[in-house]
Amino acid sequence: MAKVAIVGCGAMGSVYAALMVDAGHEVHAVTLWPDHAAAMDKNGLRCEGKSGDRTVPIHGTTTTDGIGICDLVIVATKAFDVEAAAKSCALLIGQHTVVQTIQNGLGSPEIAATVIDPDRIAIGVVGGFGASMRGPGHVHHNGMEMIRFGAFAGLPTQALQASAKIWESAGFKVALFTDVKQMVWEKLIMNVTFSGSCCTTGLTIGEVMADPDAWRVARGCAEEAIAVAMASGITLDVGDPIEHIRKLGGKIPDARPSMLLDWNAKRRCEIDAINGSIPRLGKPLGVPTPVNDTVVGIVKARERAMLLQG
Repeated sequence: MAKVAIVGCGAMGSVYAALMVDAGHEVHAVTLWPDHAAAMDKNGLRCEGKSGDRTVPIHGTTTTDGIGICDLVIVATKAFDVEAAAKSCALLIGQHTVVQTIQNGLGSPEIAATVIDPDRIAIGVVGGFGASMRGPGHVHHNGMEMIRFGAFAGLPTQALQASAKIWESAGFKVALFTDVKQMVWEKLIMNVTFSGSCCTTGLTIGEVMADPDAWRVARGCAEEAIAVAMASGITLDVGDPIEHIRKLGGKIPDARPSMLLDWNAKRRCEIDAINGSIPRLGKPLGVPTPVNDTVVGIVKARERAMLLQG
């Protein structure tokens, strides 16, 4: 049994937490949502979907106070909350603790490494879940497609493998990568395709792929990301990248990416870390990114209006 803290126990974090508790691990669920923490404490955490339907007893909390040293710390917050989350992890990290950052987009491990010893950090990417909150203490997910980890800096291979075994014991299929740029970008092209396009249209992944106009925008976002990856010397070992994206998307047609879920819940989204990363990297490389530029502009304008309204 391992001691695990999940810092940022929203939809995705709650899926991780429920399955790890079910596997016999001691899991502490840290969330900024007081009603979610209270519901988990009182009634347990219900997780339904691809992995089945279970309700597990778990300690939900809004702070890391009193948890103590953990074997594994999973930072599963939104990208813009990573710095604060990393600072809150100080008392959770011991000599042998592995800290896994799992965010969409680019830049989060680098932010965490300004606070946490880089040699304790593993970069993680997940995909094909389509997780959403059904209510406090209740999460649903559409799939369990991709779990990948790699060392950010000098994390020993043995420690990385030990952390992977915790996930595997909970039913996740894990792949370890030495080329972390490849690992991150193979997920990023999927995020870039559907995050902005679903958020701006309100459509599910399957609906975007089925609608010619929506797919033209989504595919344009993908093609620009692929072009930036090629210009950056990034390896994408996925065959035809567009067919790869369509295949993965076809496995979770009813899923709504987290960016759309955040918009529906009137929360700030991660457009800068996802679609926004493509123009940011493409400009110095001379790679034009007009589709992503447009999608980012639309999402940010809508978001500003929404946040101003309350």
